[in-house]
Amino acid sequence: MLWSGWGDPAQARELPAQIRALLHDLLGVRAPAAPPATLESVRLAPVTLEPRQVRALADLVGAEHVLTSDEARVRHTRGKSTPDLMRIRAGDGRDAPDAVVLPGGHDEVTHLLRLCAAERIAVVPFGGGTSVVGGLAASRTGFTGVVCLDLSRLDRLVDVDTTSMIATFEPGVRAPEAERLLAAHGLTLGHFPQSFEYATLGGFAAARSSGQASAGYGRFDDMVAGLTVATPAGTLDLGRAPKSAAGPDLRQLVLGSEGAFGVITGLRLRVRRLPAERLYEGWRLPGFQAGAAALRALAQDGPLPTVLRLSDETETMIGLARPDAIGGGDSGCLVITGYEGARVAERRAAASAVLSGLGGEPLGTEPGESWAHGRFSAPYLRDSLLAAGATVETLETACFWAGLPRLYDAVRLAMLGSLGSPLVMCHISHVYETGASLYFTVVTAQDADPLAQWERAKAAASQAIIEAGGTISHHHGVGRDHRDAYATEIGPLGTAILRAVKHEVDPSGILNPGVLIP
Repeated sequence: MLWSGWGDPAQARELPAQIRALLHDLLGVRAPAAPPATLESVRLAPVTLEPRQVRALADLVGAEHVLTSDEARVRHTRGKSTPDLMRIRAGDGRDAPDAVVLPGGHDEVTHLLRLCAAERIAVVPFGGGTSVVGGLAASRTGFTGVVCLDLSRLDRLVDVDTTSMIATFEPGVRAPEAERLLAAHGLTLGHFPQSFEYATLGGFAAARSSGQASAGYGRFDDMVAGLTVATPAGTLDLGRAPKSAAGPDLRQLVLGSEGAFGVITGLRLRVRRLPAERLYEGWRLPGFQAGAAALRALAQDGPLPTVLRLSDETETMIGLARPDAIGGGDSGCLVITGYEGARVAERRAAASAVLSGLGGEPLGTEPGESWAHGRFSAPYLRDSLLAAGATVETLETACFWAGLPRLYDAVRLAMLGSLGSPLVMCHISHVYETGASLYFTVVTAQDADPLAQWERAKAAASQAIIEAGGTISHHHGVGRDHRDAYATEIGPLGTAILRAVKHEVDPSGILNPGVLIP
């Protein structure tokens, strides 16, 4: 992973001159005054761990698995949100951990947590490093140091139960490797979020991830049949049956907890047969509200495609649903439908009849195949725009169908009111019988303090989401960025319940302090 951006450095690319000129003419974007920092010039906070503490960590996992070099610390600093990248590109490494520790199994994780609790060392669990909500920047206040707990050595497929269709994994397996390992058994998870190429299975569970094929395969939390979790207070082993009436489902305390309640060391996941056929295509709907009505009809009455995505007029015009062909958009609103598995022709025909009956115009397979080809490319485009002097960031929410128009308007108005004349695009990419998500992409020219500029806009958008009845996050998580709005969403009693759970499983408060818990 590129330390100062997204993904494979070899795939980083500069924007074409005509796109840079368009950004300047439409938004006033100008090239940054100073070049980005080099890795060697990133300013790191002094290490506060004592040498004896580092030796104690090494005694547990082996000296070769305790990394204290500047490069290791920089590469494990924060996540991949635009503010994260702005800070690191400016040379600000103040949130870097003192050490990176790579345990080799559940028992080592348990011993490490006990040691860190005794020594007042904060612990940040680290999977693929793809958080975009400030989920990897621990508070140092009251702690002797900060350790990044890199789970990349826990990278095994432990078991495949083809009778129950359950696969058991360690948490550090990256998504492409999980798919490769499962494919050898003729299986798939079917979980393909935009972070797919770098995120880990443990990270998916900890952040309550949702993939681009969620209409067909479900969210990642739907796939989690069981969890093994290490905490400073002991081990949780959750999920022993497909469904249970034995009290509240404690898995739900771990799913979405972002490492604040424990470290996931094992996952039992529902798997599916590899699809024999895949087909993606495009449709044009006359407007966003008409498109949303069409998606609602498919979600409520069927048939539901495996992939179902609607871009609003602006996103369609820009062509953001096809990042490899940006600028080549069209009028109206683009709908992408995808079909995987059995009875593809039958399901496609039935869904097409619904879309046609609601004013949809078929565009053939080219838009769908183009989307599928570039489905993981958007973060690279974000980095290219950032390098050109634009602030580009995303935010997402969800609500019931009846409130969707109000929520859509409220977030757009908040962005326009706080940023002046930004480019605001939106799509729906996760649908349910009762509602859907809204995913916004915002592009604006950077002012003299782009971090403060975005923080103002983010605060305005968060307030708009809460007031319009949306959730502060559908699939990115809470982290630090959404913590205050999350407290408003769940109320004082909900906050008190979270704090009580935190005290029970992590009485010293060492697990990802400052993240999630209001």
